[in-house]
Amino acid sequence: MALAILIAASGPLFAQDSVDAITQKFESEKAAALVAYLEKNPEAKDRADGLSALLNSYLILEETEKIPPIIEEAYEASDKQDPQRIFQQMVAPMMQIAKNGGNKDRALAFFEKVRADFAKHPASKNVGEALDQMEGQLNQIGVGDTMEIAFTSTAGEEIDLAKMKGKVVLVDFWATWCGPCIAEMPNVIKAHNELNEKGFEVIGISLDQDKAALEKFIADNKMPWPQYFDGKGWQNEISGKFGISSIPATFLIGKDGKIIATNLRGAALEEAVTAELGK
Repeated sequence: MALAILIAASGPLFAQDSVDAITQKFESEKAAALVAYLEKNPEAKDRADGLSALLNSYLILEETEKIPPIIEEAYEASDKQDPQRIFQQMVAPMMQIAKNGGNKDRALAFFEKVRADFAKHPASKNVGEALDQMEGQLNQIGVGDTMEIAFTSTAGEEIDLAKMKGKVVLVDFWATWCGPCIAEMPNVIKAHNELNEKGFEVIGISLDQDKAALEKFIADNKMPWPQYFDGKGWQNEISGKFGISSIPATFLIGKDGKIIATNLRGAALEEAVTAELGK
């Protein structure tokens, strides 16, 4: 009865608006009031609370373009002794905005600042690992993207993918302990042997931890292409850079240096390489 009386007394507001419209209306008014307060009181003692409230309003309103600068200012004003709160209220929203098409570079720069600020914190290892995962997700790539890869191979050869334009290159993330990788390797070897002289190259990124086992497998299977190895397994620096979370993971790079296909299997690899070489 009380609710019915309240609705009747409120008139057109409740009769015409949806719950979502009401929420949006008052959230917009709250955000505007917070902006006005913060602009008028730049040295307010409760500025951090105001920024936090404004961030929450923008998240509700989905005004994503306004959120990054608020996160950055809120972070600067925050007590950097509680990494869990920092991640929940600032790092996670920044990550979500970047994943949804926001400014990835800005998010990555923010993550690096958080990493540096927590370098001497007792939770620095956990903070660093969490940020590594987020950075890897943001760096995941696909068709049309370019890959920046440069390293010294296990044979001591200097490899730079950027200097291989004009060739067709397969970047193969794999390991000797990976069953599906080993099952697919004969197709990669066949394509390399048949098309290498025409301009096809392979770069291996090994997630092995045992270098001797890797080198024996390479020798036994006559795999002449360069291999990256750092012994870190799933913490492999190049695979982490590109957010690789499962193997085999392959990227076929066209003559222009951009990815033209991913995770080709069987005869599809040789067909795609042949088509690109013929262009």
